[in-house]
Amino acid sequence: MKNWGFAFSRRWLGYLALVIVFAIGCAGLSYWQVARRDEARAEITRVDANWASAPRPVTEVLFTLDAFDPDDKWTPVTMTGHYLADDELLARGRPLDSNAGFEQLVPFELDDGSVFIVDRGWIRAGNEQDAPDSVPQVPAGEITVVARLKAGEPNIPGRSAPDGQVATINLTTIADIIDRPIFTGAYGLMASEDPAPAVRPVAVTKPVADEGPHLSYAFQWIVFGLMAFVGLGWAIRQEYRVRNADDPQERERAEARRLKAEAKAPTDAEIEDAILDRVDR
Repeated sequence: MKNWGFAFSRRWLGYLALVIVFAIGCAGLSYWQVARRDEARAEITRVDANWASAPRPVTEVLFTLDAFDPDDKWTPVTMTGHYLADDELLARGRPLDSNAGFEQLVPFELDDGSVFIVDRGWIRAGNEQDAPDSVPQVPAGEITVVARLKAGEPNIPGRSAPDGQVATINLTTIADIIDRPIFTGAYGLMASEDPAPAVRPVAVTKPVADEGPHLSYAFQWIVFGLMAFVGLGWAIRQEYRVRNADDPQERERAEARRLKAEAKAPTDAEIEDAILDRVDR
């Protein structure tokens, strides 16, 4: 073949540079999806390891008020003390099965005087107001609570909440609201209370083991990057054919392509038969 010099022009080299940048971007997005999959698989492993483990005293897992190891997420801890019902809060914006709702947050004072935030569970939002129609009563007196550890949430700029509610479970913010030193490294999703109350909010369920579609997305980004080079090669080939349309060899190849396309195309009789088949149905 001849007359391929145009492919080394500044224009086509510029297109090649764009394709290379696009392919690098695709490779980066593919790597990001693989990293996301690794995070999902690590979370599945963490849930499987911690969910069914035996409860441990909270002070054996959280050595200081601000301590928390992410590997201890979902670990059940046990504590004995009493609820500070007067400092109860509701975390707003908590949907469950497409229903709006809240989570009931109650400070729990341990026997040693430290305070731990317990998320007792989910409560459906009211029908006519931005609050639950009713909130399960917090048990009074000494009680033993088993809760699963979870890190506190960050504040979201611009999101506010009325009195008695919080926009996020930010433990530092909650400590300022109730004006007491609390565990700020983690809070607990209540698993059980002893003695058990007659009514409690909806309990948290074990997360579904689903690593998501990250691996397939990673492959897709690799394919997109390769397709960019294929597309560039096709575009170069098309320009070559236009530039060499008068070349005898290229004319022969063009004619061969035309005959091949006609051979694949349906005949008039085949088209008529297809139309009649649709009419008969």
